[in-house]
Amino acid sequence: MKKSKSIGKKVAIPVLSAIMLSSLVACSNSEESSAQNNGKSTITIMTTAYTTTPPSDDSPALKTLEKYTEMDINAEFVPNSVYTDKLNVTLASGKLPMIIMIPGKIPSFVSAVRNDAFWDLTPYLKEYPNLSQANEITLQNSAIDGKIYGIYRSRPLGRNGVFFRKDWLDNLGLSEPKTIDDLYNVLKAFTTDDPDGNGKDDTYGMTISKWFGPFDIMQTWFGVPNKWSIEEDGTLQPDFMSPEYMDALKFFKQLYDEGLINEDFAVMDTAKWNEPFQNGKSGVQISTLDDAHRNQEAMEKIDPKFKDVVDVIGAVSGPKGLFNLPTSGYNGILAIPKSSVKTEEELKKVLSFLDKVNNEPAQTIAYAGVEGRHYEIKDGEFIPLVTAQDPESTEYTDLNQFIPGIPGENFKHPEFTALRLKENELMKKNEEIVVANPAESLLSTVYAQKGQQLDNIINDARIKYIVGQIDDKGIEDAIRLWRSSGGDDYIEEINKLYKESQK
Repeated sequence: MKKSKSIGKKVAIPVLSAIMLSSLVACSNSEESSAQNNGKSTITIMTTAYTTTPPSDDSPALKTLEKYTEMDINAEFVPNSVYTDKLNVTLASGKLPMIIMIPGKIPSFVSAVRNDAFWDLTPYLKEYPNLSQANEITLQNSAIDGKIYGIYRSRPLGRNGVFFRKDWLDNLGLSEPKTIDDLYNVLKAFTTDDPDGNGKDDTYGMTISKWFGPFDIMQTWFGVPNKWSIEEDGTLQPDFMSPEYMDALKFFKQLYDEGLINEDFAVMDTAKWNEPFQNGKSGVQISTLDDAHRNQEAMEKIDPKFKDVVDVIGAVSGPKGLFNLPTSGYNGILAIPKSSVKTEEELKKVLSFLDKVNNEPAQTIAYAGVEGRHYEIKDGEFIPLVTAQDPESTEYTDLNQFIPGIPGENFKHPEFTALRLKENELMKKNEEIVVANPAESLLSTVYAQKGQQLDNIINDARIKYIVGQIDDKGIEDAIRLWRSSGGDDYIEEINKLYKESQK
């Protein structure tokens, strides 16, 4: 495998047969994991690239990272646009690197895992200072059949939140909302009390698009479980069968009936979702927290007078306390094949590498490059010496694609605005209140076959209830249809898988 090779065209995806899967175990990578280069062990990696020119063999940043980790890093960067194609071909070939980035629970990888082609890392993580601090919810989200087959690439688990027009709050003499009732009062005032002071009835509380993430986030505030609840007898039950689900639906209907959200939410293009907020028509968005600064920046481009008008909160409390809906917490995993890492001793060397690259020096190299060439520190302040458009930036950009970021990001970076700093603080704080999905790691055959149909039944009923086309009985009828359309089989299978995963 040549280092830093970028794949420029798509390749066909072969069908993974049982013979191919068995070759994953039997066929060794041509580059043995015991290879030595100038006294350093070689580590081979395949991961994504988001730039057209990823780091080359002689990249100063790559060489600095090699010196820090005491490893010869042989990395193959594959353009993200063709990564899945390349991954499937590589899995089928059996000629695998020692670390391979898997973007999700794709069928070919799941099949390979179940054919014992990848190391189960579950018993090993506790041995490493950084990896042992992995977030338990994110670990379970990335697991397959309840076990860990790769080191997750960390992303903010507590990313969801609320951002709003702080200047509108100030204009109306309102405080930052703390509870669901407070948020309702803010939405009401933004709709009826002329928050922008132009003397016109031309604003409303909150915009929602045909992506129903805001409803999913808000219902968690009411105590609705994340996809599945664990009942007193230890069984799992779908979230929409909980009494809290109906409480949340009634609240959503109230927002719609009173005109506090846009009437066309069910058909609004997600690409236009932020426009009413940016154009001063609505005052609240429930989305990812980092959308706050992006909307703030967009508004300043529209008119500089809108500087520093956006603020954020993590969540509001409901009848049962303070909860929030998590993201998956990761973007792909770094898996270790048994065909190229044959022994436990070799496995531990690879894990030691993945643990060490989480340290601050390695993260800084991967995200910011080399001090004196790509950035400098002056009076304690980080000062970039290159921009993303400069060719020198390609010397480190994409190195972060094999950095797990566990337990978190700790690299040096330019000073963020106060809003961005607050977003990051809230993401960390939100991790304390996120609600885990107990079935996240379970792979259901029924859902793979009927999931879209089942989801549509519940989602359609939710919309119809909010806009007044059906009542409580209509929701009950939809649940009965869900159950008779394969839902009962889904519940039975999930509970069986869950019980097995607890052993």
